[in-house]
Amino acid sequence: MSLVSQIVVNSNLELVWKAWTEADRLSEWFAPEVLVELKEGGKYELYFDPSNKRSMSTAGCKILRIEAPHTLVFEWKGPDPFTEVMNKPANLTQIEVKLKALSDGTLVTICHSGWTESEPSQTARSWLLSLKSKLEAGQGILCCQ
Repeated sequence: MSLVSQIVVNSNLELVWKAWTEADRLSEWFAPEVLVELKEGGKYELYFDPSNKRSMSTAGCKILRIEAPHTLVFEWKGPDPFTEVMNKPANLTQIEVKLKALSDGTLVTICHSGWTESEPSQTARSWLLSLKSKLEAGQGILCCQ
């Protein structure tokens, strides 16, 4: 099962690609500390609390596929409350970021896959969807702020 979101970013494809793949740019908008090894099998780790890198982070996650500058696929972990559902090596979810140049910017499609039909997985998906709707409504603050 997958969750899919799309957004148009008013910026060129190359800059949007860098925002997803360069640690100094990722740390500006996603997490305060980031470790990216831009190669298949390389690290894709975001630390939402750099003082505790084992908690609320994607420590241990790897890049699964790169097709620069259009596709980036990496493993993902959720917040600590969902450790049993999606944060163990055997049940990591995956994020696929697809970029497409448009005349007025870049279309960003994000597909979050690897969800199961289990009740804990459904609870985690519900939390993620509620976070998405709150952010789209202008409510709430991104987790890394």
